[in-house]
Amino acid sequence: MAASGTAVTGRAIASVRSLHVMGVVCGLAAGVWLGAAEAPTKLVNAGFSPFAISLCMVAGVFTARWTFPTLLKGTSYVFADLTAKKHLIAWAILAGALWAVANTLTVFAIRDVGLATAFPLWNTNSLIGLLWGRLLFGELKGAGTKNSLKVLAGTTCIVIAAIMLGFSTIQGGASAAPHAAQGLMAAAGASLLWGTMYVPYRKAYLSGMNPLSFVTAFTVGELGTMFALTWTLDGGAHSSAFQLMHSKQLLFWLFLGGFVWVVGDLFQQFATKYLGIGRGIPLSNTNQLWGLAWGALVFGELASANRAHLLLVLGGSFLMILGALAISTAVASAREHTSRNEVLERECDRYGLNYREVLQAQSGDEFGSRSERRRWWDYAIVLAATGLFVWLAVNAVVPPLAMNLRWVAVLTGLLAIALVGGGWALWRQTRFS
Repeated sequence: MAASGTAVTGRAIASVRSLHVMGVVCGLAAGVWLGAAEAPTKLVNAGFSPFAISLCMVAGVFTARWTFPTLLKGTSYVFADLTAKKHLIAWAILAGALWAVANTLTVFAIRDVGLATAFPLWNTNSLIGLLWGRLLFGELKGAGTKNSLKVLAGTTCIVIAAIMLGFSTIQGGASAAPHAAQGLMAAAGASLLWGTMYVPYRKAYLSGMNPLSFVTAFTVGELGTMFALTWTLDGGAHSSAFQLMHSKQLLFWLFLGGFVWVVGDLFQQFATKYLGIGRGIPLSNTNQLWGLAWGALVFGELASANRAHLLLVLGGSFLMILGALAISTAVASAREHTSRNEVLERECDRYGLNYREVLQAQSGDEFGSRSERRRWWDYAIVLAATGLFVWLAVNAVVPPLAMNLRWVAVLTGLLAIALVGGGWALWRQTRFS
């Protein structure tokens, strides 16, 4: 019996480690794709308002969000999952609304301080997410001294990095932005909202919902909120968003940005499910490195920076990465898993869910009896979305921005590698569950 118990324990530990590795792979893949998603918002420099840019990008997000769940699981699976947990639909819509406001603030931040500097600033959302994870879901409870020190050191690094980057923006001499303070406030607001947005994420996955189902409802809140913001704050029917909607030459790039963001966010969702907020979000926040790469290498944002400014930006970015990695490498202990299961049981009691099924979903073993058969309308949705992107691409022209095309090719190749690696890990381990 002792030998058998040891074998069972060994298999359980191996399973936990395997899921942790998969979560790390998803978090890193999320960073690569999320880092590229904001590059099209550079179009704000072409004279369109941040609201117009954000609304058109969200339209691309909406199109892609319905495509991927349909392609990977089918609408029958998705709607059965949503129907089984109706209480989470409102949470998903709320999360989408928070995302829409935060995304608009990032466009203001990019306009005022640049992509390379704004990215690391709003990535302090990992601190907000870590706080909510601890307070509401008992994350890191029972973590032990070693993991607690990792989290504390990582948090300190991120805070110091944010101060360095903010100081470099204001004190950057000739390269400093004229509206630096406004840009910093926009980035801070995005950080606060995005950090809070992860609360519905975690609540959904503790209830056993598939990330692909969650994002389907999430997108309704995104598009509705973004349209309301544009209508009320950007001139209503006279908003430049509606002019941009008729500019097929530029619209493709914003739809493409939304598509790229959705891929990154799906990886981030799976990382959050299998690692938790405190670990998954800091790991996906390595997207600031990729945002820096796109801003500096492709758009030349740091070309005119003086040495002090450059050292602060690079040093702050590196320190923020170290902080995120320190937090993410704090592997959950057995006591932490016990605390998580207590929270899971609380959610099941509150909403009348089956504890055994929800516990299985935490390991990627989701409701094997649920149909994933594709219907004719599933193929119609995928074909319609693909046709829209192809139609926009045929009419697209390269935006009138200075770009280094060689670096565009290199970074695009890395996107493909991250997609294949992360997608293969998810399929092999959980079949996208």
